[in-house]
Amino acid sequence: MDKINVDSYSDEHANDLKRTNTYLSISPELFEKLYLSPKAQTHGELRRTFGNPTPVGVLGFCVALTPVSAELMGWRGASGTSATIGASYSFGATLLMLSGIAEFLLGNTFPSVVFLAYGSHFLTMAITYTPFFAAISSYNADGSQEQSPAFLATFGFYAVCMTTLSFIFLICSLRTNAVYVAVFASGAIGFGLFSGAAWNIAAGNDTMGKHLIVGTGACFFVACMAGWYLLFAIMMTAVDMPFAVPVGDLSTMIKGMSDVERNN
Repeated sequence: MDKINVDSYSDEHANDLKRTNTYLSISPELFEKLYLSPKAQTHGELRRTFGNPTPVGVLGFCVALTPVSAELMGWRGASGTSATIGASYSFGATLLMLSGIAEFLLGNTFPSVVFLAYGSHFLTMAITYTPFFAAISSYNADGSQEQSPAFLATFGFYAVCMTTLSFIFLICSLRTNAVYVAVFASGAIGFGLFSGAAWNIAAGNDTMGKHLIVGTGACFFVACMAGWYLLFAIMMTAVDMPFAVPVGDLSTMIKGMSDVERNN
């Protein structure tokens, strides 16, 4: 057999060899829609190995909060919180916290903090209104679950903390999308109204307190509707539908510090 001249073959066909990427890179706009966070330069292959945890957190938020908002507004005679404690434990706490941990592992700091914070909130509310933990009954001599003025006056400060936290998230969301802004704006107002309701009822102003509770439910309902819309947009992108659901991209409105430093 004739011996093949490897050197001449390599020289002749060297220009025919090209390096080809075997993975797809998504645009910053699509990344932001999927992960609700501006794209960061993070290393690792986790995004190509595992699914997107963002819609899991969003659906947990929506399913847990929607019935609560209906209860607060008293729709069709809905009242109390015991009927939806299970949803707060499973959808609200579990899914949001699992999604937050997954976002953390993917390097998405903002959605990770958001999901873990609101997941902890749902867990807090579920524990507070579960009779076994006696968070409410410990204020009453007869051990009933009636919310006493002392309990409401104290619990109002927790709502103030959630108002502050949601306001911080609102400022951060100005670099993400308009739907996220709607979620945090209505959430911040809702928590603020709830703190006012708790303090008014504790002070004996039941009429004003009930009005503020209805307002709280209305704000939370707006947050839920924005969340359902966001979930729809993410899922349509996830299954590669031939149409795009707009979420109001705001990432180009406010330049990031890294962009400013790069331009300078």
